Amino acid sequence: MTDTTYWDPELRAALDLARAELPATITPDLIPLLQETSARTEQAMADLSARFGVGLRGYPVEAGLEVVVARPPQAGPRAPVLYFVHGGGMIMGSAVFGLDLVLPWAVELGALVVSVDYRLAPQFPDPIPAQDCFAGLRWVLAHAGELDADPSRIVLVGHSAGAGLAAGLAQRVRDTDGPALRGQLLMCPMLDDRERTPSSVELDGDGVWDRTSNRTGWTALLGDRRGGPDVPAYAAPARARDLAGLPPAYLDVGSAEVFRDEVADYASRIWQAGGAAELHVWPGAYHCFEIVAPESQLGRAARAARIAWLRRVIA
Repeated sequence: MTDTTYWDPELRAALDLARAELPATITPDLIPLLQETSARTEQAMADLSARFGVGLRGYPVEAGLEVVVARPPQAGPRAPVLYFVHGGGMIMGSAVFGLDLVLPWAVELGALVVSVDYRLAPQFPDPIPAQDCFAGLRWVLAHAGELDADPSRIVLVGHSAGAGLAAGLAQRVRDTDGPALRGQLLMCPMLDDRERTPSSVELDGDGVWDRTSNRTGWTALLGDRRGGPDVPAYAAPARARDLAGLPPAYLDVGSAEVFRDEVADYASRIWQAGGAAELHVWPGAYHCFEIVAPESQLGRAARAARIAWLRRVIA
């Protein structure tokens, strides 16, 4: 970590308290344990259902791929859809991992949540995770009537690695003349495998998801192609040459995390291409700060900004 990194004092204190259970650095040998502890379970489904008062049900999409659909009682006919892609650095997580970030919005907005249980690297490297996300979205469109969902009001929502996959999915939908999406809500997105920005190399051994962790995730997904010329934009969206024609975007990131510069650059390139983007850089915030310190001032501000944007694009 550089000496110039500014940490919000409230967030720094919360991170220090959580450090025993939250390693700063993830190396490849930790992947099996992380996958085991973040796997989807029936108990996790039941806990989320009880906590938020929503029905949760898994649906098969194709061999090896499922989605989990959450329907709050507030969801009326032809409800909007939050298509959620979970985080976990491409190497861990499940369709219920991080779902507690999104379910409060579904309850407030009367929206369905469809969470894709994409397969994880390194067992399933690129292009499988990106293809799984696309297959899940096609399933939503094909089953909109059964779900009583409005296919004209779909918002892609992703966190961390899932936000990167969601950004790549928005590009794929554009490139294949897919449905008109209402927006893409990209929370601290993982966009670039190339380590070419100052923030991508300045944080190592501190914070959450440092430089070494980022290499671990990208290498698991891309193997020897990481950082080279043959990585597709659907896997690493910052590599896209053209960001025109994308749905309106919300992007946020901490000023003290690896993804800071690539996120700011991605938003700038959307503006330069004539698109709509709302960018928040939270001062002194590390990756996943709103999860580590949800009741901090910045944690509350981030949640409020996200749902305010969602209200506007869904209306």
